[in-house]
Amino acid sequence: MVEQGMRALPRRGGERAVLVGVQLPSDPPTHGDPLDELGLLAKTAGVAEVGRVLQRRRRPDASTFLGGGKAQEIAALARERQAEVVIFDVDLSPGQIRNLEKILGVRVVDRTELILDIFALHARTHQAKLQVELAQAQYLLPRLRRMWTHLSREVGMGAAQAGVGMRGPGEKQIEIDRRILRKKIDELRRDLKTIAERRKRLAQSRDPYYTVSLVGYTNAGKSTLLRRLTGADAYVADQLFATLDTQTRAWTLPGKKQVFLSDTVGFLRHLPHHLVASFYATLEEVRMADLILHVVDASHPDARLQIEAVDGVLREIGADATPRIVVLNKVDRVGDPLDLALAGAGHAETVQVSALTGAGIDRLAAAVEQHIIEGQAEAEFRIPAGEGRLLAWLAERGTVLDRVYEDGMVAVRVRMTRPDLARAARMVEAIAR
Repeated sequence: MVEQGMRALPRRGGERAVLVGVQLPSDPPTHGDPLDELGLLAKTAGVAEVGRVLQRRRRPDASTFLGGGKAQEIAALARERQAEVVIFDVDLSPGQIRNLEKILGVRVVDRTELILDIFALHARTHQAKLQVELAQAQYLLPRLRRMWTHLSREVGMGAAQAGVGMRGPGEKQIEIDRRILRKKIDELRRDLKTIAERRKRLAQSRDPYYTVSLVGYTNAGKSTLLRRLTGADAYVADQLFATLDTQTRAWTLPGKKQVFLSDTVGFLRHLPHHLVASFYATLEEVRMADLILHVVDASHPDARLQIEAVDGVLREIGADATPRIVVLNKVDRVGDPLDLALAGAGHAETVQVSALTGAGIDRLAAAVEQHIIEGQAEAEFRIPAGEGRLLAWLAERGTVLDRVYEDGMVAVRVRMTRPDLARAARMVEAIAR
């Protein structure tokens, strides 16, 4: 029963929607229309925008978030534009949504519900679907009361038999529904914990290799960059949250060294905490990475705010201490060099690229190679000259600095990662026995 409760936004040619934003004094200033991002989210969800309303308030109204007068204004606009839904660019409480729906006469969707709908639309793999289902269930649990209408038909209760705000099967049924939903949440968490442990083992199996993770605001160009660097057939689309699943590919650097490069879900401002928690299994690649490439859409007027949003998520998942290069992408769209300087201000290392045209890709590869070198150490091994396989392995996994043949032995001085040096030492010791 509860599985039917989550209200996905229909895509019957595009539901007509009025977009509503509320600006508070604590909100950071943005360039352009503050509702532009909500408009992109709505478009990605298949919604046809028919109007916008923006209100500035000192504090949210407890009952409707924006106040009765403004709610009546939105109701009139919704009727005039024949809107079927009003989408808010804030998170609303169940009570606020219920009160607004009474005033507006149409469905109300808040920012989190819209994002969850988009995630459900783009989930492809079993893992992504489980993660989205968990986030939806956590969102739905405190909101069951206003989503009961499907249950009334099943138990035979007509809507007229219930009071206002109680158009459902009654308290006994909602408690049953809540127990079912809580059980479902527990099951999903167990399944995702199993997947997370498997992903962690997979990430640990790559310990001898250098791993690089692409992170960034949604639609910053991460998948395009992955394709440019690795030649992989990564899914690329000019829309928000085109990628929900981790994609890992081998990237051969100019010095012929191979690293693992991973692309994962894009971040967003005000990304719901329970949504980030649901995607912990996917974000395991980010937490385990040796280096993070923070991809930024340098052409976006609010690039600085987007950088701060990504930094916040990295802190939340415990990856804020990982070495990082800020990759200022889409430089082909930036007219003023000052905009690039401002976007990268305050970051120790930035590289300007265009994943679309290939500009700056060589500089990015060189920067990654430099990070690898800085994380390596040198050692010398004496190996029998006939151990060609081990000598080839050392050349493949590290940089051979010197090689001297004497009395059937080879003195090899190499620079490589510390895990590889430890592995090489064990291999040499095994040969000497």
